[in-house]
Amino acid sequence: MSDPDDRTERVRDACDQLMHAGQAITFDTVAETLGISRATLYRRRELREIIERYRDPDGQQLTVTRLADQIDQLRDSLEALAERVRRHEEELRRLKKKTTD
Repeated sequence: MSDPDDRTERVRDACDQLMHAGQAITFDTVAETLGISRATLYRRRELREIIERYRDPDGQQLTVTRLADQIDQLRDSLEALAERVRRHEEELRRLKKKTTD
């Protein structure tokens, strides 16, 4: 499994195969089906997402991947807000300087 696109397809195929066979879709069963280590599945975020989507098709569980996505979104929002605050502070400094000159 060297090509990243091939990996995602193989993981999807393994999940489909397990689902149609009525077997539990777990990191262990997917790894065993593909003949790879669980660590590979856990390490690669996109592979984790595929398995977690199959395990929770309605998206009701807060998985590690979803939590990581939420943290990334919060971090991006916080950085954007911090940049706005910096711009406002700079503007205030300029205005204060104008009024004192």
